[in-house]
Amino acid sequence: FFDSIRIFTLSGPFNCGGSAFTLAGMYKRLFVSAPPLGARQVHRRFSTAAWLPRTDVFYINGQWVAPLSPSSAMPLVNPATEQPTTSVIMGGVADVNSAVAAAKKAFPAFAQTSREERLSLLARVIEVYKRRSKDLADAIITEMGCTRSLTVSAQVPAGLGHFTAAHKVLQTYRFEEPQGKFLIRKEPIGVCALITPWNWPANQVTLKVAPALATGCTMVLKPSEFSPLSATIIAEVLHEAGVPPGVFNMLHGDGPTVGAALCSHPDVDLVTLTGSTRAGVQVSKAAADTVKKVALELGGKSPNILLEQVDLKAAVKRGALHCFNNSGQSCNSPTRMLVPAKLYKEAVEIAKATAEGLRVGDPTSDDTQMGPVVNSSQFSKIQEMIRAGTSEGAKVAAGGVGRPSALSQGYYVRPTVFCDVSNSMRIAREEIFGPVLCVIPYRSEAEAVEIANDTPYGLSAYVQGSDQDQVMRVAAQLRAGNVHLNGAAGDFDAPFGGFKQSGIGRERGVYGFEDFTEIKAIFGAAGSR
Repeated sequence: FFDSIRIFTLSGPFNCGGSAFTLAGMYKRLFVSAPPLGARQVHRRFSTAAWLPRTDVFYINGQWVAPLSPSSAMPLVNPATEQPTTSVIMGGVADVNSAVAAAKKAFPAFAQTSREERLSLLARVIEVYKRRSKDLADAIITEMGCTRSLTVSAQVPAGLGHFTAAHKVLQTYRFEEPQGKFLIRKEPIGVCALITPWNWPANQVTLKVAPALATGCTMVLKPSEFSPLSATIIAEVLHEAGVPPGVFNMLHGDGPTVGAALCSHPDVDLVTLTGSTRAGVQVSKAAADTVKKVALELGGKSPNILLEQVDLKAAVKRGALHCFNNSGQSCNSPTRMLVPAKLYKEAVEIAKATAEGLRVGDPTSDDTQMGPVVNSSQFSKIQEMIRAGTSEGAKVAAGGVGRPSALSQGYYVRPTVFCDVSNSMRIAREEIFGPVLCVIPYRSEAEAVEIANDTPYGLSAYVQGSDQDQVMRVAAQLRAGNVHLNGAAGDFDAPFGGFKQSGIGRERGVYGFEDFTEIKAIFGAAGSR
C-alpha cells in the first residue's frame, strides 16, 4: 500500500517520491490459559528479544485475556531464517462474541465524547507510538522480513502519519452542517470490524484505527495471523494511551473462523477490510445477511505508462525499483511497465540492470535493499507465477525461478523482469504480490491507455513524461483511484482506494472519516455547533 506517499518521521515530513524507498512438538499448543496481564509484559518462548509481545492472549475490554474458545497455536516463522519466532494463539467464535460485546457496551459512552476529548486521546496515542517506534520496527522486520531501511523510513512512520493526520482532520471536521431547512449530522456508525493484512502492518492497522477513534466508533481488530507482533504492540500503545475499555479490542485468528464470525455478527455495523479481491468477495457475502456497511481496499495490477518524451533511464529505474520495493508486496505496486515500442529494447535493458543491481539479503542489514517475502506459501505462489510466465511465452530478462544464488535459506525471490509480455498473459493480469515486473510495448497513446485499463483492477496508475499536457491527458483517461505523475508522492490527506475490483470506499484524510459515520437529516433544527 504505502509505496508512494509522504512519510512523517519523528522530526517532520520525509518525501519518498513516487518510486522506491532507497534509504538506505515444538508447535504444539503451548498456552492453555493465562491471567489478565499488564500491557507491557512479554514472553520468550522462541526468542529472547525484550520487545517480543505476548501473542497467546487477546486484548478485550481493556484487559489481556486468555482465549475462550478451544484454541490452537500457529508458529510464526521468521521469513529470513525460516526459524520460529513465537507462536500465535488462534481465536474462535466465542472470542469474537466477547470482543464484539465489549465494543457494543462501550459504544454509547464513547460516541458521546467531545471532539476535544478525542483530540486529547489521539495526542496521547501519538506520543506513546513515538516511544514504541523501535519495538515496532523490530516486530515488522521479524514477522514479515521487511528491510530495516524501509521499516524505519516508511513502515513505522506510516502509523504515526495516520494518527497525526486523523488528529488534524478531527480539529475541523464538520459533524453537523445546516443545509437549507434541515440539519445534517454525521454520527459514529457503531461497532467496526477491522480486518488487516501483513504487508504494511502498522500502516494498515492505524489507517483504520485512527479514523474509528476520531469519529467516536468502537472496534474489534483482527490483524493478519502473519503479522501479530506489530498489531499487539499497537494494542499496547492504545492501552497505555488510555483508550477506554471496550473501545478497542483485538484478537488473533484466521479468516474462515474469526474473520467470518466478525463479518456475519449482527452487532457489527461496519466491516472494513484490506486484502485480496478474493477476500473482499468473501467478506461481502458474509456481511450480506445482516445488511451492514462494507468498505474494501483490495488488489491491483497497476500500469506505469512511459510516454515517448521521457527521461527513459530515470523513469525505468524509478518504476522498477518501485515495483521491487517491499519485495513487491504492495497492492499499488507498478507491476506493468508500458513503453513505446521504439524505446522498448533499451527500456528492458535498463530494467534488467536495475533488477540485477539490487542488494537482496538479510533484512536486518542497513544496506539491504530487498528482503524475503512473507512466508513459504507466498514464495511458492510467486515461483508458480514466474513459471507460468515462461510457459505462456514471456521471456525472463532478469531473475527467474529460485532464490538468489548467494542465499540458501529464507523466502528470498529473485527480482524478476519479463519482456515479450502480452497483456493477456496471467503475469500481466493477476496480482503476483512479489518482485516481478512485466514490460509491455505499445504503439500509440490510445493503445497505451487501452492496455492500462484492460484489467479487472483500478487501484493505482503511473504516468511519466516531459510533456505535461500529454501527461495530464493520459492521466484523465485512466480508470484508477490514484494516479501518480512523474514520481509524485501521495499524501496522508489524499483519498486512497480503487475503481472496479480494487475496492469500495476511500481511506485517509477527510475521506477516511466517511466510512465510519452515518448521515442523519434533522428537520426543523436551526444552527449547528
